[in-house]
Amino acid sequence: MATQNNHSDVCIVGNGAVGKTAALGLSQAGLKVCLLGAPVAVTQSADTSSWDVRVFALNHVAKDLLTSLKVWDALDLTRVAPVSAMQVVDARESGGANLDFDAYAAHINELAWIVEDRNLNQALDTALKFAQNLTQVQGRAVRFEVADNQAAVTLENGDTLSASLMVGADGAQSWLRGQCDIGLDYRSYGQRGVVTNFACEKPHNGVAHQWFVEDLGIIALLPLPGKQVSLVWSAPDALAADLLREPLTSLAQRLSVYCAQALGALTPLQPEEIKAFPLQLLRPHAMIAPRVALIGDAAHVVHPLAGHGMNLGFGDVTSLLSQINGRESHRDCGDARVLNRYSRARREEVALMQMTTDGLARLFGSDLAPLRLARSLGMNLLNSLPVLKRKLISQAMGK
Repeated sequence: MATQNNHSDVCIVGNGAVGKTAALGLSQAGLKVCLLGAPVAVTQSADTSSWDVRVFALNHVAKDLLTSLKVWDALDLTRVAPVSAMQVVDARESGGANLDFDAYAAHINELAWIVEDRNLNQALDTALKFAQNLTQVQGRAVRFEVADNQAAVTLENGDTLSASLMVGADGAQSWLRGQCDIGLDYRSYGQRGVVTNFACEKPHNGVAHQWFVEDLGIIALLPLPGKQVSLVWSAPDALAADLLREPLTSLAQRLSVYCAQALGALTPLQPEEIKAFPLQLLRPHAMIAPRVALIGDAAHVVHPLAGHGMNLGFGDVTSLLSQINGRESHRDCGDARVLNRYSRARREEVALMQMTTDGLARLFGSDLAPLRLARSLGMNLLNSLPVLKRKLISQAMGK
């Protein structure tokens, strides 16, 4: 078969939610875009009436971006749960140190929105069907080359995709990042994120709960529509293996120690489903290379305790769109000056989120008595300072 060469202004390698959003935004800006995704495996169609165990806590920057691209209103909003408050408890301490964040006290309507991965991707797929100047390609890239005015990837079938700018949106194990010889710092947290969903006896009232538990990791229960919650348990590897083996009714009993007063008894949603993913810190040494920009997990991976991994990715897309749309007329999308502006614009927020999530994971993972005392005192002190709490909420919102 004859090979083909597809040339575009921007080629995005990776078609997860962040890559799809970038493709949609760039095509709506009038650019010719190619979106490269892995070959699609033949699987059974998902039960769309069930609740996806993978959810995201999207902040205001993410919502604003999706709204501007006409994606937010395409979501099934009956399956989106606003978060009105968050209660954090250091369950390691008998004194019950706690920290509460409240949207009303911060003079906003919501702190975040809980959105299922499936709901988000279905809305993006629908929008992409109507996108102008957009080509979607399935295939696996095997070679990468860069020249002065373009970069190109060659697929297994011999086809070539060339563009002024290559965007790496291909996840934590990014192939494109590896082709650019971008070094990275990596550390495993020795934990897995265990996720599943429950019905709760009492209404959650839009409150997200999080407990830091000695030897057991970090437990979060996030509100879903109705009297339902989504579990995200950052559990040590050995415990995670146990949680995956035991019945969900036993897992509900484990959780009742922490949530019974606020949520009552938990009941596994039907059909029962539980998944887990390894937790790691990944810091690439750069977010750009000649003719290449990294976004999403290809550019940074953080601990999920703050729920901001996806929000960082949407922040990348927002910034990349801004720099490309605001470039001088004589510069193309992959111009070094444009990419340097993107890198500088993202440096502070990404570094701050990496430092914050890693620092909290280390702090709450320590059993040293002085740190336990400082942790408890610090949480209670912060809880009594509304001005500082509002600043933290503003930072979490991306404002």
